[in-house]
Amino acid sequence: MSSNPRPERHRLSLPRSLTGRLIATVLLLVALVTVLVGAVTTLALRQFLMSRLDAQLVAASNRHEGAPRSADGDGDVVGGPVGSAFPCAVQPPGQGPGLGFGQAAGTLLGRFDPRCRSVVLVTEDGSLRALGRAAVSTLGALAPSSRPQSVELPGDGSYRVIVRREAGWTSVTGLGTHDVSDTLGSVVAWESALVLGGVLLAAAIGQALVRRQLRPLLRVAATATEVTSLPLESGEVGVTARVPAELTDPSTEVGQVGAALNSMLGHVERALDTRHESEQRVRQFLADASHELRTPLSTIMGYAELTRRTPEDAATMTHAMGRIQAESGRMGSLVNDLLLLARLDSGRPLDRAVVDVSRQLVEAVNDARVVSPDHRWRLTVPPEPLQVMGDRDRLHQVFSNVLSNAIRHTPRGTTVSVSVSVAVAGTRSVDGAGADVEIKIQDDGPGMPRSMAGKEFERFSRADTSRTRTSGGAGLGLSIVQAIVLAHGGAVDITSSDRGTTVAICLPSPTDLR
Repeated sequence: MSSNPRPERHRLSLPRSLTGRLIATVLLLVALVTVLVGAVTTLALRQFLMSRLDAQLVAASNRHEGAPRSADGDGDVVGGPVGSAFPCAVQPPGQGPGLGFGQAAGTLLGRFDPRCRSVVLVTEDGSLRALGRAAVSTLGALAPSSRPQSVELPGDGSYRVIVRREAGWTSVTGLGTHDVSDTLGSVVAWESALVLGGVLLAAAIGQALVRRQLRPLLRVAATATEVTSLPLESGEVGVTARVPAELTDPSTEVGQVGAALNSMLGHVERALDTRHESEQRVRQFLADASHELRTPLSTIMGYAELTRRTPEDAATMTHAMGRIQAESGRMGSLVNDLLLLARLDSGRPLDRAVVDVSRQLVEAVNDARVVSPDHRWRLTVPPEPLQVMGDRDRLHQVFSNVLSNAIRHTPRGTTVSVSVSVAVAGTRSVDGAGADVEIKIQDDGPGMPRSMAGKEFERFSRADTSRTRTSGGAGLGLSIVQAIVLAHGGAVDITSSDRGTTVAICLPSPTDLR
């Protein structure tokens, strides 16, 4: 079973360019308006001319009714010229006014009764011309009416006529509509010429104006094209091109487009800069992680080789195995820290339970006092326990890491003060209930180096760029602190000067996390 393909429909389509569409729309509107104005003007003029013609016709009809009768006293109206084929009496010249007396040239006069059916036309020289039998038959068939009516006479054109019925006879008076038709034809011709000229003039002026108005849009497009040619796939992008300020006025459509494009370009720049920074951090992270793992691996390999060469030396074997175990533990701790950061970055949920922060701090400070009895420790906790919703082990790791940093980076005799209190009420709750718990860990040590400003929470960030073992750990302690606190919905901040360092940790209360 075959089916005939549907025929293609050809539709009038506008140009594809915005300039072409605007010009075409303007031309269509101009043409439509001018045609409508011309049509309304023509109809109004026709109505006026026809009304004036009807008024003239009524006057001619009244004169026709008052025309003199013939001298025979039978009441016949003088009809056609001498020798006419019509059977009506003819008034000889020089015997008084005739039928066409007082009528304008082109006036049609007729009489219909049982003895006379005559229709004549007043010529330019005042004589009368009898119309043919077809015109007489057409006019004789008209019904009497006091209102003008239109009729088409074969061979003589269109007329407006009035048919009146008198006692025993019917009179017909008519005026031709040729002048009205000629006038309207001339007006339509002039209107057509004016419409065509107006459309052509609108096309020329509209093209110039539209192109001038759209010139700023072309500059905006040029800016966008310039941006597309930039190498954005890798590396640092920097500052891209921008739409000029004079083309970003929000009160204009082009200005709105320019401002939106600038805003988008700024957003793209920030996103690309963030991507570049992230790539740099990843590269640095891989380099630092490789360095941190290479050191214990090299130590393990060296002592393993030592044990292979001197298997009979018990003291050497014992020392080598101890070093291997120590470096393995250090490497395992580093791997665990990296794994914890990876899990926190991936958004894995932590254990959620009510944790007594006061008790956690007491345990962490006691552990730190045992590890470093040469530091002076101060702990301030309120009489009532302060609770948060979180992971007990991870919070203990947060406090331990901060205290370990205080021990590692401050000299003996430094005072470390730990306090916990209630922060501003309702800072994190939706309904105003609950309060944040704020933990502050302060020391009066020498403070952090200036080179560390803004880099405290970066991974593998250390003041000692040589990364020796005697100067500290791997540089993941504070990164883990920040990641854990953020995973609990809290915030952490560090301020440091030559008078000491303060770590402020803010955790939401259980009410805020329900």
